Parts: sequence; C-alpha cells; structure tokens
Amino acid sequence: MLQSLLALAHPLLAPAFTAWGVPVTWIEVVAFVASLWMVGCEMRVHPLAWPLAMLSSLLYALLFADSRLYGEASLQLFFVAMSLWGWWQWLRGHASDGGVLVVHRATPRVAWTALALTLLAWPAVAWLLRRYTDSDVPWLDALPTVGSVLGTWLLGRKFIENWLAWIVVNAFSVALFGYKHLWLTVILYTLFTGLSWAGLRSWRRLLGSARA
Repeated sequence: MLQSLLALAHPLLAPAFTAWGVPVTWIEVVAFVASLWMVGCEMRVHPLAWPLAMLSSLLYALLFADSRLYGEASLQLFFVAMSLWGWWQWLRGHASDGGVLVVHRATPRVAWTALALTLLAWPAVAWLLRRYTDSDVPWLDALPTVGSVLGTWLLGRKFIENWLAWIVVNAFSVALFGYKHLWLTVILYTLFTGLSWAGLRSWRRLLGSARA
C-alpha cells in the first residue's frame, strides 16, 4: 500500500530546497507546518488537532517509507485511524464516571499497565521490522513507534501523562531522524520536545482550574 502511495505522491517527494547539503521535500515542508499547528491545537484542547493529525500522519507515512523507516511509516497510517477515534473522544467521549471527558490524571494502575504493555510491544515490533522489512534500524525504529501509540491513546483520553510520553518519544526521535538526515524533521521534533513541556504545563493549569 505504501509503495503505491509513494508512486502517486512522487511529485511531492521532489526537493523544495536544500538544507545542510540534504534536499528537503515538499511533503516534509507541508507536514512540518501541519504538525506544529496540530500541537498548538492540542495544547488548547481544540478538536481541530485531530484532522490536522490525520493530514500530517499521511504525509509523514510517505516521507518515512521513502526513508525506509517502515515502523514509523506504518505507525502514521495507524495514527490516521487513531485520530478518528481521538476526534470522536474529544467531541463525544465520556469519562469513566459517565461525565464529560476533561483533562485528568491516569490512575497508577492505568499508567503502569500502559507502560508495561508498551515495553512488551517494543521487542515484538522490532522483530517484525527485522524479519519482514529491510529496515536498517529496527530497534531504534520500534521504540518511538510503540511509544507513540501509548502517547496517542493517553492524548485521546485526555490523560495529562500523554505529554510525558511525547517528551520521551520526541527527544528520542530527534536522534533517529538525524541519523536518517531528515533535518527539517529533526528541527520539528526538537520543537515538539519543547512544546510537549509547554503542553504539560498548560494541561496542569487546566487541571488546577478544574479543581478550584
């Protein structure tokens, strides 16, 4: 499927400009802008974040597949489906007590269970990438892949801990994309790391306001 999409999107994979001696494609430029807009909406708990997430995920799926980051590419397609779910959760979802879904903390049991499942999934995804793709960094590709699934689920349910997951995933991704010479994406994920800290502080203020 990704190869077919790559063929259709070939014109968008043409260089827009060169940075540090490496061509930056039009897809990476548009995905960069859409992703920053998305995070800004997430920080304000605005539902527009999810359509923007779908757009940026589709674009990054093509970019990562072209760079042989198949775990990240497949993850982006998964994100499209997860974004539909997250969009529904923010518009129509309910908390465990049946009330309106608002920013809140995960219970220790939920948090530790989610973390344990993520760590168990890491070697499984790495094995799949090593066994069925020509990925040259299966373990490094798999870690942000499973971490991003955790972050998306936490975000969809408005758990404040989603920002902690994104801080780790984004910081690790900076090194991964640097290794792949995706320099505009390196800048993006560096900004994401900082914005994740800002998002954590913003949601903490919302949580404090709700308790006041």
